[in-house]
Amino acid sequence: MKPSLLNKLAQITERLDELNRLLASEHVTSDLDNYRKLTREHADITPVVALYRAYDQAESDIASAQAMLSDPEMKALAEDEIVAARARQQQLEIELQTELLPKDPNDERNIFLEIRAGTGGDESALFAGDLFRMYSRHAERQRWRVELISENASELGGYKEIIVKIIGRGAYSRLKFESGGHRVQRVPATETQGRIHTSACTVAVMPEADEIADVNLNPADLRIDTYRASGAGGQHINKTDSAVRITHLPTGIVVECQDDRSQHKNKAQALSVLAARIKDKQLREVAAKEAATRKSLIGSGDRSERIRTYNFPQGRITDHRINLTLYKIDAIMDGDLDELLGALASEHQAELLAALGE
Repeated sequence: MKPSLLNKLAQITERLDELNRLLASEHVTSDLDNYRKLTREHADITPVVALYRAYDQAESDIASAQAMLSDPEMKALAEDEIVAARARQQQLEIELQTELLPKDPNDERNIFLEIRAGTGGDESALFAGDLFRMYSRHAERQRWRVELISENASELGGYKEIIVKIIGRGAYSRLKFESGGHRVQRVPATETQGRIHTSACTVAVMPEADEIADVNLNPADLRIDTYRASGAGGQHINKTDSAVRITHLPTGIVVECQDDRSQHKNKAQALSVLAARIKDKQLREVAAKEAATRKSLIGSGDRSERIRTYNFPQGRITDHRINLTLYKIDAIMDGDLDELLGALASEHQAELLAALGE
């Protein structure tokens, strides 16, 4: 193992000893916020130290076995022990490197998923509907809940835009690499001559923001307009100004919500989406700076970046960031995203491991 990693592990071990002393103090619960912070840190680094101590034990086992090599009667046993201990060490080193990878603090959060039709007119809107169904079916498989925030349906089906909230443990961790441009190649239902058309949609995946902790929404920075909702909804929808539009003046971000009959609920939903968009903007700015210093295998998260092509005539899906092509388009469009998402996560982990070793 590299000396830099060994030094880091030694520091983490010292920190665990310090945390044990602090948590054993009789006054530790006098500050509950600090107590929770200490217990979280203790829980995070305890498995790392356990692996490091097992790695050290394997090192000691190798040294002890090497000392027995000079004894003819013990030589064969010692050689077997050395081989076994080195194999244990190699496995433990892999596990330690994985544990030392930087954790994304947003990984366990719920997400806002936004899908917008792009080039391609009605066919693009239909594809946006297909993408929404794909992610919804995947959410069902994960036992996540999907809540509609707003929708702008297309006349022929599908959506010009749809925003939903996906509620479930690890939703962001699993879907965070889906942001970007999704391109479809297929023969539209309205095409009479059987020609293949190409159209596109953009997908944005944003972690739900803790409005208080993550984003400071200054009321002076917000312009809030109310208006009468449009679309189906009976007599009520045409009589009250239940729809809400919020403009964040410093960034120009605009959020509209009219799905609920209650203006109060629409305003709360719109504020949640606004906070998530501001947080997402901040995260992408950080990612762009990181990408400037080292190439990102998964991509910068730029909405204009084409990340994937769905070719229906050939039954294939290609993710251009990792050069992965899968010939299982029907299963994927039905929500079976495990292989695709797993490959993206593995590539990201490999990139982090390479950076850790630098």
